[in-house]
Amino acid sequence: MTSLMVAAFVVMLLTQLIYIGPSGRVPALMLLAFGGAGFVQDSLIWWLLSWLGGRLSELEVEGFATIVLAGLVTRAAILAFALIGTRSTAEPIAEPAAD
Repeated sequence: MTSLMVAAFVVMLLTQLIYIGPSGRVPALMLLAFGGAGFVQDSLIWWLLSWLGGRLSELEVEGFATIVLAGLVTRAAILAFALIGTRSTAEPIAEPAAD
């Protein structure tokens, strides 16, 4: 359990310190570039976690393929949460006028 908390803390901290993503609507090519750069960032964070894992907790990340897959899953989750958070909400229902 501590390994998961350490990994989540490190990923959240580093993705907030070094934010890679658009601040508004961008063309698809730019979005692809941001996604690729974010994927590289997340993979490098997991590489750091694989190196620090034995020193900080019982976390073990074995192999390059695991690091790449973890980076892909992390970036997909970050993009999914970003899309959920930016959806517009429905207009509030207006109260009937008092007579």
